[in-house]
Amino acid sequence: MTTGGAKSGTVYIVGAGPGDPDLITLRGQRLLSTADAVFYAGSLVPEGMLRWCRADALLVDTRTSTLEAILPHMFALIEAGKSIVRLHSGDPCLYGATHEQMAALLEAGVEFEIVPGISAFQAAAASLKVELTVPGLVQTIILTRTSGRTGMPESEELAALAAHRASLCLYLSARHARECEAKLLAHYPPDTPVAICYRLGWPDERIVRARLDQMAAVTRDEKLIRTTLYLISPALAATPARSRLYNPTHSHLFRPSQTAT
Repeated sequence: MTTGGAKSGTVYIVGAGPGDPDLITLRGQRLLSTADAVFYAGSLVPEGMLRWCRADALLVDTRTSTLEAILPHMFALIEAGKSIVRLHSGDPCLYGATHEQMAALLEAGVEFEIVPGISAFQAAAASLKVELTVPGLVQTIILTRTSGRTGMPESEELAALAAHRASLCLYLSARHARECEAKLLAHYPPDTPVAICYRLGWPDERIVRARLDQMAAVTRDEKLIRTTLYLISPALAATPARSRLYNPTHSHLFRPSQTAT
């Protein structure tokens, strides 16, 4: 992997992070600052993120475009020897519709590179000041969504995933909050804490804490229909717990066991 700026004839699929322009990676920022053209969805990537772009860069808002309209524009710029950043909200590997873009780029023989970004679940945990994997309480994080226009494989239905009682991060599901609540309550206790996170990292970010059996009602009262992440986890109400890593009675390669004081 190179560490310089954007190379001509290359598409960089860059994760912008959840919204705060300061949460993009240094590599992502550097690529934005050198790219000839930046394609982004203005409904998902805040305008403030574009401050990292060159003053003369071509900025293309794709919020109303189809892939069939975007790709020929990209390919024409590639033919002209331009460097391109395709800026995605969050991380490109998660609900970013990047799979189809990569397939098209591979078929066309276009060189591309993926630059990871911070996902909404990480920004949520940071804002809430919690660790989602608490020793003795929960050690698994599930990232999922409910079935909507995009269906879910039968083995990944929400009710089945809820049986693990893990830290569950529910994306793209605000329009189905009541249905989700019912499926989750089949396995999680009603008083399981939930953080309802709206537009994380944006200037109008809003986080509401509730019980699981209040999730749908709060969603309705807050009038949330999109750009909302639900974080369902016993970690949100965890009592202080001690890991083994820094415990004086625990030895490892770099530190022998010590007597606790």
